[in-house]
Amino acid sequence: MADKSTCSGASTCDRASCEGCPSAAAAGGNPFAAPMNQYSDIAHVIGIVSGKGGVGKSMVTASLANELAAAGYRVGILDADITGPSIPRMYGLQGMAVMDENGILPRLTDNDIKVISLNLLMQDPEAPVIWRGPVIANLVKQFWSDVIWGELDYLLVDMPPGTGDVPLTVFQSLPVEGIFVVTSPQDLVRMIVTKACNMAKTMNIPVLGVIENYSYLICPDCGKKISVFGTSTLDETAKEMGLKVAGKMPVDLALNGASEAGAFASARNAYLEEGVAALRSLR
Repeated sequence: MADKSTCSGASTCDRASCEGCPSAAAAGGNPFAAPMNQYSDIAHVIGIVSGKGGVGKSMVTASLANELAAAGYRVGILDADITGPSIPRMYGLQGMAVMDENGILPRLTDNDIKVISLNLLMQDPEAPVIWRGPVIANLVKQFWSDVIWGELDYLLVDMPPGTGDVPLTVFQSLPVEGIFVVTSPQDLVRMIVTKACNMAKTMNIPVLGVIENYSYLICPDCGKKISVFGTSTLDETAKEMGLKVAGKMPVDLALNGASEAGAFASARNAYLEEGVAALRSLR
C-alpha cells in the first residue's frame, strides 16, 4: 500500500489499495504505473471487459462512448483488443494515425470521439497480428503514454476477452477507476462473470455493473420478446454477487447495421441508461 500522506486524494480515499487509483503514481504506490502522456489530461479511465469472446464488448464500449459524447462529455476509446480490433471499422475510420515529435494523435470520429487502435497504425489493417503477449501488453502501455489524448472526461478501454496479459497490464499500468463486465444470456454466464469480477477484485478495481448483450430479440411483426439465446439469469447472478445490472441489450438490427456500415457515430443506444448514469456519477 502507498504512503497516503503523499497522495493528493488521501482525504477522500476509501480504497484498501492504491492500485487502479488515478493518484497512485503520484503517491508512489504502484511501481507498474505507466506515465501518462504530458499532453493528456484524463479524468476517468474505465475498462470494458468480458470473460469470453463474442459477447459484443466493442458494441457496448462504442455505445457508452456515443451516449457520453451526446451528453456533452469529452470521450476517448483506447482499443486494447490488439489481435481483434473492431472499433475503427465501426466508426468508418480509415488510414493511419498521425505522429509528431510529441506523440501519436488519435483519430476523431464523426461525433468527436478520440480513438486509437492498432489498425490505425498499420499499413494493412487486415494483416494478422502474430505477436507474443508481452509485446501486445507493451503496445497497450504505449497507447497510454505515447498518445496525445488531450483533455478527456472519460477514456473507455475496450479490452480483449479473458484474464490474460492485456487485462492484467491495463489494471496494473493504467489508473482504471472501474469496469463494466459484458456477458450474454447463456448457462455459463455465472462462471464468466465471476472470473472477470474476481480478477478485478484481485486488482482492487471496482465493478461498476454488468451489461448483458443479446438479451432478447423483438419480433418485427408482433413485437414479442424472443429469448433467442435462452432465458436470462443475469438478475439472479448479479444479486448473488452484489453487482448492479447496468443494462440489457437486445439483438438490435439498427445498431448492428450501423456498425457494419462504419456509421456507428450516429448510433444511439437507449438500453444502457443505467451504465451511463453510473459513469456520470463518478467524481
